[in-house]
Amino acid sequence: QVQLVDSGGGLVQAGGSLSLSCAASGRTFSSYVINWFRQAPGKEREFVAAISRSGGSTNYADSVKGRFTISRDNAKNTVLLQMNSLKPEDTAVYYCNVRHGGIDYWGQGTQVTVSS
Repeated sequence: QVQLVDSGGGLVQAGGSLSLSCAASGRTFSSYVINWFRQAPGKEREFVAAISRSGGSTNYADSVKGRFTISRDNAKNTVLLQMNSLKPEDTAVYYCNVRHGGIDYWGQGTQVTVSS
């Protein structure tokens, strides 16, 4: 079983930055691909970014490419999502995610609000 804890959200003005953190339990953290998703009010949850087990490969949604950076520290069982040049349309609850054994595990979510 995987337990994920998201943190780092908050209120920021457009153009600002925030860094989200996802802390994971378990001794097999380095075996997981880690994803970030987000869900805005009234919208479906959407993919934001992903990072490979080693951290050597990343993938981003087109809407955040060039502004967001995902990274991981396997020694600390942590994944970071650095968000720069934030826009009001980035406002959402952000969740980290692991799919393991055919099961999706989710953090509790952290609210990001970008004011115009």
